[in-house]
Amino acid sequence: MKIKIIALGQKMPGWVNAGFDEYKKRLNGSEIQLELIELPIAKRGKTGSISVWLEEEAKRVKAKLTDQDHLVVLDITAKLISTEDLAEKLDYWQQNHKSVALLIGGPDGIDSTLKKQAGERISFSKMTFPHPLVRIILVEQLYRAMSILKGHPYHK
Repeated sequence: MKIKIIALGQKMPGWVNAGFDEYKKRLNGSEIQLELIELPIAKRGKTGSISVWLEEEAKRVKAKLTDQDHLVVLDITAKLISTEDLAEKLDYWQQNHKSVALLIGGPDGIDSTLKKQAGERISFSKMTFPHPLVRIILVEQLYRAMSILKGHPYHK
């Protein structure tokens, strides 16, 4: 199964790329083919509207989605899930979807049209994390969920 992580924001610090790459490497050889798609956030200025910026970002995200993608939005207002819940979802996704697109929003969140389009919305925490850090948390949790499904001791 293919998993696309679509993240708004580019030019991450080296520690973000290193952390992401470490868990992506650990997923190599599993049933998951992981792809990171980084998209630029809308240019912010002193004047402008958050809704316009979110709409612009939504257009960029939609351009990267295919009809086969099951869109999952990471949203702080969504239902909280545990690692075990994510493992169950991962198992379900593997059986029912060729491709899953996990969306990490930008500094102002995610446009409502994408939330409505999403097949699922999930939350890892009610806390707000820096968006670069979410990339690492997400890929680590995917690796941990896969470890649970494989009966690997990493999760213990």
